Amino acid sequence: MPWKESSVMEERLRFVARLLDGESMSYMCRQFGISRKTGYKIYNRYKEHGLEALSDRSRRPVRYANQLPAQLEQMIVRLKREKPHWGARKIRELLVRRLAGDVRIPAKSTVHAVLDRHGLVKRSRQRRRHRAQGTPLSKALLPNQLWCTDYKGEFKLGNTQYCYPLTVTDQVSRMLLMCEAHESTRQINALTTFQRLFEERGLPDAIRSDNGVPFASPNGLFNLSKLSVWWLRLGIAIERIKPGHPQQNGRHERMHLTLKKETTRPPGMNSLQQQARFDEFISEFNTQRPHEALDMKCPAEVYVPSSRPYTGLPDIEYPFHDKDILVTACGRICMHRKKINISTVLAGQRLGIKEVDDGIWLISFMHYDLGYIDLEQKTLQTIDNPFGTRVLPMS
Repeated sequence: MPWKESSVMEERLRFVARLLDGESMSYMCRQFGISRKTGYKIYNRYKEHGLEALSDRSRRPVRYANQLPAQLEQMIVRLKREKPHWGARKIRELLVRRLAGDVRIPAKSTVHAVLDRHGLVKRSRQRRRHRAQGTPLSKALLPNQLWCTDYKGEFKLGNTQYCYPLTVTDQVSRMLLMCEAHESTRQINALTTFQRLFEERGLPDAIRSDNGVPFASPNGLFNLSKLSVWWLRLGIAIERIKPGHPQQNGRHERMHLTLKKETTRPPGMNSLQQQARFDEFISEFNTQRPHEALDMKCPAEVYVPSSRPYTGLPDIEYPFHDKDILVTACGRICMHRKKINISTVLAGQRLGIKEVDDGIWLISFMHYDLGYIDLEQKTLQTIDNPFGTRVLPMS
């Protein structure tokens, strides 16, 4: 029998009461002449909200233009306050994940209008975008083809000590692979941190950085540093952006802006507290925060571990050179009882030497040619920088 017009709520009460007495849903729906879908809807509404949920609800339209049910609007405002640095697109994606299939998800413009009404968006002037100048850098196509690294600007902790966050991201997936609080930019700290990262994630094909310490050395050969030489030994090509052009590492710098807003204002009392904030940010950034460039996926959904495991430094061989020679601790090599300065950043490394003309020797490090030595002059004449930009192969 269909619902009686005299008291719809009474009929709903009878329906729920008989279900609670043990009657089956199929039998009761046949008795009351309703579909199982309607029956489950009434019963679930009762279980969630009690007797009040069985009364008639307003027939007013659920939404008008840019107007949402109060509960949904409150949820949007609450999510924005939980994630104050997320925009309308990311807030909407979070709604999709939490309310998938339950309600109609509003458009991004509607979400933005709600945030604007509540004073939760900042209006700013449109700025003219400038295209980066200089030699084009390589463009990765797959995860682990190119990692980007940098130290986010130092800041003071609550105990007045400085913190230098070392960060690494994968360019393609935007995966934040590491954010570690360092007390300085000393090379040994970076070496230890990168070793742990390589053991966990494997090796990339290339790493892009700026020209600062410890990624580069102003006094080293080709501005190499101990850290970058170690990367080369592991088969990792190095890329450096043009000095004064941080936009060439723009994806990484944009991540730094979010990192600064969400983890350093205010800073932790000490490095342990600050590292805990970084760890929470890494987890959210990689597994919860949708990214527009990834079709609103999270970085962890796109990133895959490297197929190149870290197994320590491989041996260097020079089969096409006359012989190899060891660079001393003071950055020199000895040839025919003559000492030639190379660079202290290559101390302990083996170089390949090959005589290409009478008294002229080609000096190579791995498969990189560094320059020529004239034994009469006892100096290294460098050639063009072999550690410049290269095009990544397609896999």
